[in-house]
Amino acid sequence: MALNRYYYPTKYESRASVIALGIKCVFISHQQRDKNEARKIADYLINAGVDVYFDEYDGDLRINHQSNDAKAVTDSIRKGISNSSHMLVLVSPNTLYSTWVPFEIGYGYDKTDLLVLCLKGIPKGGLPEYVRSAPIIRDIWDINQFISNTLNRDREQLFESTKLFSHRNNNNPLSDVMDNLISETY
Repeated sequence: MALNRYYYPTKYESRASVIALGIKCVFISHQQRDKNEARKIADYLINAGVDVYFDEYDGDLRINHQSNDAKAVTDSIRKGISNSSHMLVLVSPNTLYSTWVPFEIGYGYDKTDLLVLCLKGIPKGGLPEYVRSAPIIRDIWDINQFISNTLNRDREQLFESTKLFSHRNNNNPLSDVMDNLISETY
């Protein structure tokens, strides 16, 4: 069963440890105004069997943020990234106003496999320059492919086991946060 990596009892200090143990964990980088969308993405990944690090469930980070302890907040984020194999940067118009997303990308750039996930309605060419070099997850078909590749499992098997929902399925939990169409290459 997948989980939020924050709850995992072992915390690793380097990506080398994560890779050596074959851990697959996705750090969800997002702007705070996109918290609801980020939660849906995190829950979809967890339901599919992919571990995540999602800040909302990190009690230490919440306490450090509430007490305005910038060093402790930064350390919590760094630890979350160090325990992750991938970083999924959620992009929306709000991302342009984020102070933490660029930091997370900078810190995790050479520590994780960086990917960009476009939230609903991001037009072609609407990505900030600092994320354009990363692979783009543009729509639900793309995220399902990412999950299939990450888990090294056939996408059709994941559909049959209800771990994933087709991009054509009206009940897909991501329909209101991501586009449903297979997109052009960006």
